[in-house]
Amino acid sequence: MLDIARLQAGLPVGGLGEPFHFLESVGSTNDYARALAATGAPHGTLVAAEEQRAGRGRGATRWHTPKGCALAFSMILRPAGAASHPAALYSALGALAVCRALEAWGLQPEIKWPNDVLLGGRKAAGVLAEATWEGAELACVVLGVGLNVKRESVPRPELLDFPATCVEEALGRRVEREALLLAVLRELAEWTPRLREASFLRAWEARLAYRGQHVEIRGAEPRQRGRLLGLAPDGRLRLAPDGGGELLIAAGELHLRPVDKADD
Repeated sequence: MLDIARLQAGLPVGGLGEPFHFLESVGSTNDYARALAATGAPHGTLVAAEEQRAGRGRGATRWHTPKGCALAFSMILRPAGAASHPAALYSALGALAVCRALEAWGLQPEIKWPNDVLLGGRKAAGVLAEATWEGAELACVVLGVGLNVKRESVPRPELLDFPATCVEEALGRRVEREALLLAVLRELAEWTPRLREASFLRAWEARLAYRGQHVEIRGAEPRQRGRLLGLAPDGRLRLAPDGGGELLIAAGELHLRPVDKADD
């Protein structure tokens, strides 16, 4: 089980993680956090669960978190002056925070646009950002992160739509989940105020998986294939289609695959 006393001793981190809600089991940490946000829970509220029975990714994707072997947590963000922030930036914020935390352990993670973290080309984490608007103003974002830590957290192959892995498999040794969670929160605290800075886009793009490679965008009609160029300032994907020119792809119910794996 997570050492809750140790977590609480390390909180808050840069204004994040207080109040802290820990649940031994929950359907979805994002759903729980959204309910708290609806009753006025403040910026920085953290919800973490030992087990997540009905975690959600984008669209119909499910993310199950078995007991004792992964991290599942959601953060309520109420950033000031954020009305113009594209929603894709918050998914990238979570992915970047996970990447930088893992880099401190000596790993080389990548971000599979727009919201997955890869280790060795396999998915280790997913991020789900859900925004609530009041007219044209962004009231809050609930940022959910699911991170596979131990080998038992990796689903069976028949349940996957993309190869998966975990932190301990990539690292080859045990990782304390409490330390990893606190490390991710430190990175979130560092980068949340910097979403509109050029340094944020550079940090995201520097970790972009498949950059310069041929990829396929599933979910678009017709499917788009081309060379992944990088990112536009608003977080859209820059693609050089096989037929020439350049396309800007907005995040949505789309799935990115390298061409040599597109038919897997």
